[in-house]
Amino acid sequence: MGSPLPPPRPATRGVALGLGIPFLLGLALLGLAPWRVEDALPDFVDGVVSAAQLLGGASMDFARVEFLANLLMFVPIGALAFVLLPRRAWLLSLAIGPALSFAIESTQRLALPHREATVGDLLANSAGATAGVGIAILCTVFFAPRTSPHPSPTLETS
Repeated sequence: MGSPLPPPRPATRGVALGLGIPFLLGLALLGLAPWRVEDALPDFVDGVVSAAQLLGGASMDFARVEFLANLLMFVPIGALAFVLLPRRAWLLSLAIGPALSFAIESTQRLALPHREATVGDLLANSAGATAGVGIAILCTVFFAPRTSPHPSPTLETS
């Protein structure tokens, strides 16, 4: 049984790989580094929290900003999984983000004791990846070129 969603163009997959590989390397560095972002870049984190408070009110504390950052950081993971996997296996793209997040959080818990592995991070990452798959599906439905399974009728000349 085929998928009702058209496959991506080869160029789309190429661009996804070109952007995705550096993104995944950055995510690995961020998630598996022996330092915490808030310890390594305190001024940057304070600036982000201050900007979030200006945009979202005083209730935007560090924990909420971190949750949103985790969510947003995994949106591209879901979109990449959807674009790179074959359409017949598109449901698998829903599992890629949570599996990657589980691997990162497990590594933090088992091998990086100074890092904090939390269920909240796992949930935020998984929600972000799921949103990424949803966004990629919507973009496919609305913007991908359609190929008709039936050939268009042609006029015969006599």
